[in-house]
Amino acid sequence: MLKKWFSRDRILDGLSWKRILLIIIGAAICTFGIHNIHQRTSITEGGVIGMMLLVERWLGLSPAVITPVLDITCYLLAFKYLGGRFIKISVISTMAVSLFYKVWEMFPPILPDFSGYPLAAAVCGGLFVGVGVGIIVRQGGSSGGDDALALTISRVTRWRISRSYLFTDFTVLALSLTYISWQRIIFSVITVTISSFLIDYIQNMGNDRSGQTKGKKSQNAEVS
Repeated sequence: MLKKWFSRDRILDGLSWKRILLIIIGAAICTFGIHNIHQRTSITEGGVIGMMLLVERWLGLSPAVITPVLDITCYLLAFKYLGGRFIKISVISTMAVSLFYKVWEMFPPILPDFSGYPLAAAVCGGLFVGVGVGIIVRQGGSSGGDDALALTISRVTRWRISRSYLFTDFTVLALSLTYISWQRIIFSVITVTISSFLIDYIQNMGNDRSGQTKGKKSQNAEVS
């Protein structure tokens, strides 16, 4: 049984150098934005990161304890609904994200400080995260437990991925109002909205167009 599950062909199934390269590029873009913009401007995140900060604030638990528990819970749900291939690809993407966090921390900030311009920080941060995570999700993986949760919700409810992200992010941000002012939350709403729609757009890029093409072909067939 173990030989069957851990055979070379099964491990490499669904993986290619192109897919791995794109995941690495996505991880680099995403973490660059978070490290150079979000962390420096204290823009609150939704999803697992926001929930981690929320539980830390409410219960005083260390993020080192909270984060693995939340991520593992989300990945267990994802395994049930999205399958083992998703988990396998997510292991690679999560490792790539962690690696690039460390890489960017080795260098001084590359971008100017946006602390005095929270709107610009929210927009630029959302663009980096949206593009980076969008590339990862399009390759069938996730950058963390929050992506896994959003993709699971999307699969179960058949919502668009942007709606699933907004649902989880807005829920966490609404709860965060218990310790963060609404003035700060509003910029987080902007950044998660931008990133959610970008992720959705990149993941479905080409799909909507092909669907429209098929629809036109069927209409032409009916007319003829």
